[in-house]
Amino acid sequence: MILSKYKFSVLISIVFISGFAQGMLLPIIAVLLETKGTSSAMNGLNATALYAGILLASPFIEKPLRKFGYKPLILIGLVAVASSFLLFPVWKVFWFWFILRLVIGIGDHMLHFSTQTWITSNSPEKNRGRNISLYGIAFGSGFGIGPLMTKLLEYNEDLPFIAAGLLCLISFLVMNTISNDYPELAGSREAAFSAKERYSKVLKMAWPALLPPFGYGFLEATLHGTFPVFALRSGLSLDWVAILLPSFVIGSLVFQLPLGTMSDKYGRKPILLICLAGGFISFLLTNYAQEHLWLYLALFVAAGMFVGSLFSLGIAYMSDILPKHLLPVGNILAGITFSLGSMAGPVIGGISISWLGKQAFALPICSMLFFLFIAIVMNKSTAISEHKGRKAS
Repeated sequence: MILSKYKFSVLISIVFISGFAQGMLLPIIAVLLETKGTSSAMNGLNATALYAGILLASPFIEKPLRKFGYKPLILIGLVAVASSFLLFPVWKVFWFWFILRLVIGIGDHMLHFSTQTWITSNSPEKNRGRNISLYGIAFGSGFGIGPLMTKLLEYNEDLPFIAAGLLCLISFLVMNTISNDYPELAGSREAAFSAKERYSKVLKMAWPALLPPFGYGFLEATLHGTFPVFALRSGLSLDWVAILLPSFVIGSLVFQLPLGTMSDKYGRKPILLICLAGGFISFLLTNYAQEHLWLYLALFVAAGMFVGSLFSLGIAYMSDILPKHLLPVGNILAGITFSLGSMAGPVIGGISISWLGKQAFALPICSMLFFLFIAIVMNKSTAISEHKGRKAS
């Protein structure tokens, strides 16, 4: 069933609100914990709760989706996220906030998994890359605008949480205006497969398409977690750090849709390879541009243009490879690999700062992009549409 324009618009708007809430939460909690004298290590531990929530929810989310459909899971996710935001001002204690972030991670994963699977399963093949790119733009725009809410802390530190909670409740009301859908069922033979067999089959068929979400999680977490520390130790001012990180996001947002559309036309694999190679070169050149800040800025924009779409291109690639009844499992595994990348990025980045000099920022990212490039070049998985075309011929 093809998504109607209205239903697609509602799903995209909810993804935007979710991105906005996440983008707001990260810096605001970090600032508030810092002002309360929390150590940087404990501050970082609190931030991992979001990703831990995603990993915690992942093994249990497929069965309810197949039984109840997309809409109920999205509504439950919105209630969980909205309630958690509204509870933040009630008790300002580290471990209480940790639990709330864990719940937000679970609720947010329900939102993203359901909307992602809904869109990938019901987008026409010729527009799949475009639709998933719009999904990525919606989340990225919200995530980029969210940190602006830190200005509200100047008036009242509870305001950002209340605003985010109310936006999620508005999304809940809007979501109720569309009808429910269900994932496509497997054939009689596939229906007998156990969950373990389904996961094993997806990993065997689509493992290369799960690498770009891992890479994007690694990249995003390294940029936001490691780069500010590296930049300040390298002599860059806070003003330049504040400019460089958004420049990557801008490059990513500007090129999400063109790359998605080109992947529809020329194929997912060649576009992914071009993006990985372009990102590798852009980040590698930052090693030689630290004395030339405007060139440094241009390289960050270029890097965003190339690798800021890794997640959406990976999801589109996965949707080409897998039959529709396996897309829920594929999207679960994409969320897991993204979370693993998000956890690995700051750890590896932190170690590289301790061990390396000026290569500390670029080397881990370039190594990861090179690994992804080689893995996808070696991949022999074929899109479902290509199988159909061969059979027809």
